[in-house]
Amino acid sequence: MRSSRDIAASNRPRAAVADAVGPPNAARPPRFRPLFLVPVVVFVGLMLAFGIGLDRDPSRVPSPLIGKPVPGFSLAPVKGRDLGLSTADLRGNVSLVNVFASWCAACREEHPWLMRMKEQGLVPIHGLNYKDKPDDAARWLDTMGDPYTRTGADLDGRVAIDWGVYGVPETFVIDRQGDIAFKQIGPITPEILEQTILPLIANLRGERPVPNGASR
Repeated sequence: MRSSRDIAASNRPRAAVADAVGPPNAARPPRFRPLFLVPVVVFVGLMLAFGIGLDRDPSRVPSPLIGKPVPGFSLAPVKGRDLGLSTADLRGNVSLVNVFASWCAACREEHPWLMRMKEQGLVPIHGLNYKDKPDDAARWLDTMGDPYTRTGADLDGRVAIDWGVYGVPETFVIDRQGDIAFKQIGPITPEILEQTILPLIANLRGERPVPNGASR
C-alpha cells in the first residue's frame, strides 16, 4: 500500500505540467486577423483617388482623337444660316470648331470671347450646334451674335459622339490638314486663349505667337 508521501511525490510532475499548460478553460490570446483592415484600406484608397480627381483639371482630359483627322461628317446649317459644316470644310486652314447649344449656360459665358475673336479676325470659327431645337438655335445666334463662319446642326448628337464630345461647350483646334490639334473641355476663358489656343494657332500657321492682350 502506497503512503501519502509516495502519492504526493507522484502527483508533483503532473502539477508542474498543469501549471505550464494552464487550466483547460484558460482564455487564449486572440489571433491577429487582418480582415478588419480591408474596409479601412479600401476607404483610404477611395479618398486618395477622389483627391487626385479633384486636383485634375477637367479641361485637360486627354482625347484619343488628338493628332488624328476629324471624323467624317456632313451637316446642314443652323436654321437661318446658309453654310453647313462638313469634314471637307475643315481642311486648308487652321480653324476652331466650337460645340455649343442655346440651352447651355456655360456657352453664354464664353460667347463674348468668340465674338471678339471674330471681330479681330484671329481665326475662322465653326459652330457645331449640339442637340438643339432649330428655332432655339437660330434665336440664340440672332440674339447673342453669330461668331461662326459655318454652322452644323447636330440634331441627334451623333456627330458630337464621333468627335468624342463630353459635354457643352467644347472647342477643337484644327490644323491645315484637317487633324485635331487640341481639345478644350468647358468654356473658353481669356487665360486659355492667351496661354494655349492663340499660341497654338500661331504655331500651326508658322507665325509668331499673338502678343498678350490681343484677345481683349
